[in-house]
Amino acid sequence: MQDQGPVAFTVRARGEIDLATAPHLRRKLARALVEHREVVLDLSEVTFMDCAGLGTLVQARNLADRTGARLVLHGIAHPVARLLRLTGLTGRLATTL
Repeated sequence: MQDQGPVAFTVRARGEIDLATAPHLRRKLARALVEHREVVLDLSEVTFMDCAGLGTLVQARNLADRTGARLVLHGIAHPVARLLRLTGLTGRLATTL
C-alpha cells in the first residue's frame, strides 16, 4: 500500500465575504496555515466578495508563502472569479485542485 501523504485541511467559506465577515475568515485561514502544510479554501458557496474578502485571500496567500504552506482555492464561484479577474489577481490567487 502506498502512503498518500498528509491530507489537506479544508476551510469552507459560505455566503458573503465582506467587511463584517472577512475578519473571521482571516483568523480561520491564519490558524489553518500555521497548523497545516496544505489548506484548501472551498469558495463554492460564496455568493459575494468585496475588497475586504479579496484582502483576506491576499493575506492568506502571503502567509502561506512565508510559512511554506500551500493554499489551494477550490470551487471558485462566479462572484469570486470575477473579482480576481477584474483585479488581475487570478494568476496569484486562483489555484484549484
